[in-house]
Order: sequence, then C-alpha cells, then structure tokens
Amino acid sequence: MATASDSSVSFEETDARHDEMHSTIEDWIDELVADVDEAKASQQFQEWLDVQSRFHDYSHRNTLLIKLQYPEATRVAGYNTWRSEFDRHVQEGKQAIWIWAPIITKQCPECENSPSYHEQSDCDYDETPAEEWSEGLVGFKPTAVFDVSQTEGEPLPELETEAAGDADDLVPALLDAATTLDIDVRVVDAAEWEHGDAKGVCKHRTLHEGQPVVEAKARSNQADLAVTLVHEYAHALLHFDGDDEPERAKREVEAEAVAYIVGRYFNLDTSGSAFYLAAWQDDDAESIQERLGRISSTAQEIIDTIVEG
Repeated sequence: MATASDSSVSFEETDARHDEMHSTIEDWIDELVADVDEAKASQQFQEWLDVQSRFHDYSHRNTLLIKLQYPEATRVAGYNTWRSEFDRHVQEGKQAIWIWAPIITKQCPECENSPSYHEQSDCDYDETPAEEWSEGLVGFKPTAVFDVSQTEGEPLPELETEAAGDADDLVPALLDAATTLDIDVRVVDAAEWEHGDAKGVCKHRTLHEGQPVVEAKARSNQADLAVTLVHEYAHALLHFDGDDEPERAKREVEAEAVAYIVGRYFNLDTSGSAFYLAAWQDDDAESIQERLGRISSTAQEIIDTIVEG
C-alpha cells in the first residue's frame, strides 16, 4: 500500500482554497479506496480473517459476563480451543471467565427435554424412540473461557494499523482544538485505561449532559495518538446524537476516513487506515466515496480549527 508520509500539502488563503482542499480530499479518498481493496486481498489480511473466524460470536448476555469478570478482555476461547485451534496454552494460575454455554442434545418432540429429563417428567410421548429424536437446545451450563492475554504460545496475526510520523506538535494542537470543537478530551494513562483493546472512545459526560467526552489511551507513538484523537473527534462531530447499531460499521468508516485525511494533511503515514477499514467494512470500499461529503466537511473543520488555533 502507498504511504502518506510524502504527501505534504498546504492550501494558501485564497478564494479557491475550499475548492482546492475538497479536490485534494477527493483524490485522497480515491487512494484510500484503492488501498482498502488492496488490503482486503493481501495475505496478511486473509490470515487475520481466518483466525478471527474461529472465535465465537458471543451473545449479549455472555459478552456482559465477560466484561464484568475481565474488563480488558479482547478475544476469548475455551481451554481446549486455545490449545487445538490456536496452539496456545492457558498460563498456570489464571482465573477462568465463566459464561453460559448451550446444551445441545436429543430433544423430546413434545416436552423438548433431553432423554434423561424426559424420563423424569410427566410427558408420555412415545411415538418414536429417543435415539431418533432430533437435536435441540435443552438448556445452558456454566463454561470456562480465557482471554488471549491469559495464554501463551503461537502469536495471533495482527493488522498493522498504527500511524507513523512526527506528531509532537500536532497532539497538543488537537487537545487545544477540542475547546473550539466543543469536545471534552482526556488522554488517559495506560495503567488507568478501562476500555480494553480500544485505543479511544467517544461518550457522554453523563446521562444528562450533552457535551461529548473523548478519551484516548496514552502511548509513546504520538502520530498514532493524534490519529486516534481525530477519529474520536469525528465520532463526536458526526455521530454523537445517534446510537444505531446497524450503522456502527458505517460510522467507523466515516471516522477513520476523517482520521486518514487529517493525518495526511499533517504529513503523517496513515496507510494503516486501509487495514482498519478492511476489517470493518461489510460493503465495497466504494462506500467511503458515497460518504465523501460528510467525511470531507468534518476533516476540513478539524484541519481549519487546528491551523487557525
């Protein structure tokens, strides 16, 4: 994929500035679309996709149980699954995370119990023997799972999405710009981070106050911190009033495209955004172009606020 570190652009204060900027952003979006398509076809992405497909998609109830017991959990699996599927082993002394696993077995067509419970029930169904019954869900049982951080062994494939470049001046400028953008921003020390694998979050201050709060996990890579801040600023400006779960992937597309554009404007390498978007998108990469207006205006607002600050 192409890198953005050699794409420094400046726009002089002229009557044509807005049109020049919009045209450049259109070009950058075209390049991002091409990079996302390239990322999807890459061996690295296919290997990552293959591993991701082996992890269960847990129910809302089990997801809540996992987060309550192990808030920093990112990828969980059973003891034997880690060993057989991923060639990793649970470290000695690690505490299990308990979830509810479905019990699938032969099921009485009438009372829907398993054969053993059927025998103890008042159900008198006897049209077919138990060995001919179809399988079905008869209940749930507590099952132990473990997070990847509790295991050791063969590394899981990762997608390199971090930005690179010199952002030592950009991060303070972004923090200053938050006031103008009406965003409350906090960079949280890694030891105090409570949002698991996320690099940043955008949320309400309280249930009753409307101002968005952006939190970003502190890190040594200032370029990546800057891009994370822009990504969350985009959520605050574009998506703060909505919480439509089916739109989540599309919101991520918009926010990351904004981060990609602003990063490029300030001469950062944001090519990792292609892998980020490839992992999020269900539709063709061209859906980025369909949202160009929202992406472009938000990127320009953030850039203008930083430059004029």
